[in-house]
Amino acid sequence: MILAADTNGAAGSPASQIIIATGAATILTLLLLWLGLGHRSGKVKWLERAAALSEARSGLPGWAALPTFLATVSLLVAVFGMYWDISLHVDVGRDPGPLANPAHYFILFGLFGIFSAGYVGIMLPSRGRDVPGPTGLHFTPRWRAPLGAVLITACGAFALIGFPLDDVWHRIFGQDVTLWGPTHLMLIGGASMTLIGIAVLVAEGLRANMRASVDREEHGWIKVARRVALSGGLLLGLSTFQAEFDFGIQQFRFVFQPELIMIATGVGLVSTRVWAGRYSAIGAVAFFLAVRGLLALLVGPVLGQTTPATPLYVVEALCVEAAALLVKPTRPVPFGLLSGVLIGTIGLASEWGWTHLVYTIPMPSTLASIGIPYGFLAAVSASLVGAWIGTRLLTEPVPHTRQLRGAAVIGAAGVAILVAISLPKPPIPGESATVQLTPATIAKGDTGYGARAVQARVTLHPSTAGDDAQWLTMTSWQGGGLIVDHLRKVGEGIYVTNQPFPVSGHWKSMVRLEVGRSLMVVPVFLPLDTAIPAAEVPALPSFTRGFVADHKVLQREQKGKPASITTTAYAVIGGIALALIAFLVWGLHRLSDPPPPRRRPTGAPAQASAGPSDPATA
Repeated sequence: MILAADTNGAAGSPASQIIIATGAATILTLLLLWLGLGHRSGKVKWLERAAALSEARSGLPGWAALPTFLATVSLLVAVFGMYWDISLHVDVGRDPGPLANPAHYFILFGLFGIFSAGYVGIMLPSRGRDVPGPTGLHFTPRWRAPLGAVLITACGAFALIGFPLDDVWHRIFGQDVTLWGPTHLMLIGGASMTLIGIAVLVAEGLRANMRASVDREEHGWIKVARRVALSGGLLLGLSTFQAEFDFGIQQFRFVFQPELIMIATGVGLVSTRVWAGRYSAIGAVAFFLAVRGLLALLVGPVLGQTTPATPLYVVEALCVEAAALLVKPTRPVPFGLLSGVLIGTIGLASEWGWTHLVYTIPMPSTLASIGIPYGFLAAVSASLVGAWIGTRLLTEPVPHTRQLRGAAVIGAAGVAILVAISLPKPPIPGESATVQLTPATIAKGDTGYGARAVQARVTLHPSTAGDDAQWLTMTSWQGGGLIVDHLRKVGEGIYVTNQPFPVSGHWKSMVRLEVGRSLMVVPVFLPLDTAIPAAEVPALPSFTRGFVADHKVLQREQKGKPASITTTAYAVIGGIALALIAFLVWGLHRLSDPPPPRRRPTGAPAQASAGPSDPATA
């Protein structure tokens, strides 16, 4: 599917699609309200029956089992839609609106399913019977909603809000064809953080079983599957932030790739090992690789789009399991530190080598001077955060000390600082390239290159501009596929392409260079785009053009706005994101240190005190 550039909306969705989407969302919300309120009144039995079935199959209380199942399935649907959506944008560019992209339906239904799962969990606990413990939130004296369900609802709402905000963002600033657009990160972050809410809900369900002193144990295979799926799902969610690197069209500095891999494994695997017990880190990676492998198969060979690469994570899981043999996870700070050191050295080295086997743009030796220290610091910082999260999820929490809290704060600050100092990517002024194009011979019947394909000889000015480059490529995308060709050096400052690339139709072809802190690009061919509007940048037989900031070409749809508008917009999005993070942190704290029992109203049944234990730390 190739979409004509002059028919794609470059600044928001058509009004007709907004009306249709709003109408559908309103109908679904009304149905959801009817279902929940009908259950609370006792007039609608569907949720009660579904919860009873989930309880019988899983061993968890129905108010925990059913939302957990619904949220997990919804997450998988949303993740599939997200990777399909990214591949579509890489291959064919922007879309005319939310309803014109088939991947958006999976994302929307998945995110609405997450929100619905949390809402169902809030509505399910019945009047004084089989209710969550002291960590639950009181809506009325006889209605206590599970904390985990409230967190899931908040994450789902946060992600769903990203859709209308995304359209508003595009109307103000134009399209931003990058995964790391602010509203795109809301969609990804909200879905990813849902795993925290699910884990909290499962912990509440287990504690309720113990308080009730009933013979309602988790069934063996269900217990293993749940913990492996939750842990692997958290790893899957954290890895989605790496997607631009997985596809080979990253628009941010290369140092983010080792940082993000280390953050994902530090938070995901360390928290998993503390919470879920022996071999859980290995199980989480096995689940992650199975799901990511299936996603790659569906997006690539089945749907015919660009196939993303997948980080390995196996060695990092072995590092965490080895750390647990030396330091018990019941000592979370030393365990987190040791895990971080092993992940940031042995684990980082393994991922470095893995990129040379499967990634379009592997990590080069020129990245080492900054990638190794930043990756190591990211691993240690994230592992301290992971240790804190894991202890909060335990059925019987490890005693919390100022040392653990301080380590978690230091770790979170370390991650934030690394991200902040890695963001700037200014171009180097005065650098340019002379490009000479020659017609290329294409195999008969090969129509993927369009009407015109060429080879290129690129001469950099100054000749040392490409020295110590982290990558120097000829990249063509959004014309029906993705081509990333690493330029081959044939002389001082002179490079040539290794394969033909297209310079016609809707393809966008460019020389891309990352060196030091700079990401720069020289456009070779950009099509006429009347929707922006933007003039064609022709592929002349020979030309000299200056390097410009990478995003000015890859995101040519963006509009410049006054600094005050930009700052306000980012502050609003950032404020919403920080509110969700603060709410999740508060939720984890409440789970581990529940408030004292409230005085119950006259005639209300007494609640047994919690006395949980958890063998998972063995």
